[in-house]
Order: sequence, then structure tokens, then C-alpha cells
Amino acid sequence: MSHPLTAPATMRAVSQDRAGGPDVLKVVETDRPEPGRGEILVRVHAAGVNPADWKTRERGAFASGAVPPFTLGFDVSGVVEAVGAGVTIFRPGDEVFGMPRFPHPAGAYAEYVTAPARHFAPRPRGLDHIRAGALPLASLTAWQALVDTACVRPGQRVLIHAAAGGVGHLAVQIAKARGAYVIATASAAKHDLLRTLGADELVDYRAQDVAETVRDVDVVLDSIGGPNWAHSLRTLRRGGTLVSILPLDDTFPTRQAEEAGVRAVFMLVEPDQQGLREISALVEEGRLRVIVDTVLPLEQAAQAHSLGETGRTTGKIVLAVAHRPAPENL
Repeated sequence: MSHPLTAPATMRAVSQDRAGGPDVLKVVETDRPEPGRGEILVRVHAAGVNPADWKTRERGAFASGAVPPFTLGFDVSGVVEAVGAGVTIFRPGDEVFGMPRFPHPAGAYAEYVTAPARHFAPRPRGLDHIRAGALPLASLTAWQALVDTACVRPGQRVLIHAAAGGVGHLAVQIAKARGAYVIATASAAKHDLLRTLGADELVDYRAQDVAETVRDVDVVLDSIGGPNWAHSLRTLRRGGTLVSILPLDDTFPTRQAEEAGVRAVFMLVEPDQQGLREISALVEEGRLRVIVDTVLPLEQAAQAHSLGETGRTTGKIVLAVAHRPAPENL
């Protein structure tokens, strides 16, 4: 390590020892990790809550293959406490955010995490830890789907489903920043918000058949799946791209996509320092803002999951992680 480590030897973390509902999440006292080669130790200020979290909790595994007992959490915003051997890009005291180790849980529901240094990026200037903690997984999903996978270009028509959700509201802004014409689906109550985020056209999925209303789309970002995949295909023009951020199953219309002359793919988000830096630039330029629906303390992780599973939140849920012995103002 590059400096004497003064952090406590133990930490609080939210752990689960079996799969199940939110009640399996318990606060425990456990050993603080130490950074290995190429890793940093981060004192966590905030941890975003994502659908991947409650799916992992409920099944005991998600894409991660994690086996209980483990600590959930993929999104981290905090301060570098120590660096492992070979790390040159960060120093103790640096403020960072990231989605380390995905699809394996980073253990972000804890006072400290360790992970590869290059899974993090400097926290965007002007953004507090709560909002930075809400960003990584959702914004990287949107960025990698729209920019890296679909290669959205100026003037293209982009349809974003569930546009007021965690991924959706960021995807609207990223697509707009790429010069796209953005069509967003959401309940009518959320249309005004989405207009402020840059959506050009709004569709109330409760009152309108999206597949009948929307046509000649170049790119669809689908975070709903099931029957919606087939409906999304009907909106695409030939040569268009359907990106699902949900794993494909037997209901995915592969044959219909081929017959329609469109590309249909599943994309799994990956740790991506360069993507985080691009997202930071958008934030610092005022072209991307993250909406936080609810902030809860670490001890209320179970309540955060229960709220998230209602599917009614706008934007993100974040856990504020207090640090001992001197909690800081987040």
C-alpha cells in the first residue's frame, strides 16, 4: 500500500445468507477488505439500487452466479482510502464512482469496497455522492446500448421504453446528446418530466398501442421484454436495431427479426472507465442529469428493495452509507 491505512478493521455491510424477499437483507459487522494488486479500497458514501440487485437477492444469483452469503450492490460513489500495488491512476483522497466487477456484485451495500482501479472514474465535478452513486450501472447500460451497440447517429429516430425509469431517463438524454429524435414511452403523469429531459415525442403505453402508434424507428432500447420484444420489432424500419437489456429467452422473436431485416441483440453492461468518463463529461456540460427518487440509509436496504420492486419509481433509489467514526455530510 502507498500510505498507512487508518480505516477500521471492520465495517457494516448488508448481507444475505439465503435467497428470498427483502427480509433476507440484514446489516452485519464484517471484516473490512484490503486492496490487492491493481485494486483500490473505496470508502463508500452512496450505493445505487438497481433491478439487478433485487433479482440477485431473490434468486440467490443473477448474471453473477453469486452464492450466499454475499453483500449486494453494484453502484459505488466514494473516496479512495488506499491503493494496492501497481495502481497509478488514483491516490488516497480521490473521489470516484463506478460499477466495479459487474456482473459479480461489488459489495456496494457496505462501508468499504475493493475493486480494480480501472473499474472506476473520477466523480463528475459538481455532482454529490448520492447522485454519483445513482449513475454508473444505469448510465453505462444506456451508453453501451445506444452508443457502443446501436451506434446512434444524429437524425436517427430512437424509441426508449420505460423512459422514466433508472435506465430510461438517462437513455433519453444520451440519445438526445447524440443528436437523435427521441420517442419515449411512459405513463402520462411522467410526460412533462421527460419533455424537460429532451424527449421529442411521448407515448402513453397505458392508453396507446406503441406498435400501432410509432413507425420508422432506427433504434429501440427495450427494458421490458416478453411480448414487448415483438411489439418493438413492428416499430423498426428495415436495417434498424433492437437492443434488449434483458436476457433473451424462447419468447424473443429471432426469426421475425431476421425476416424483418432488423438486428436484434441482447446487451449485458460491462465495467467501462472510458464510458464513465464520457458520461461524466455530459454531466459536467449540463447535458445529463440523474433523477433520484428516494434516498434511504444503509440500514433500510430492505425497504429500498421493496420500493424498487413496485416498478413505480421515477429515476433511481440510492442508499446513503454512513461512515464511522466521523460520518460526513453527503
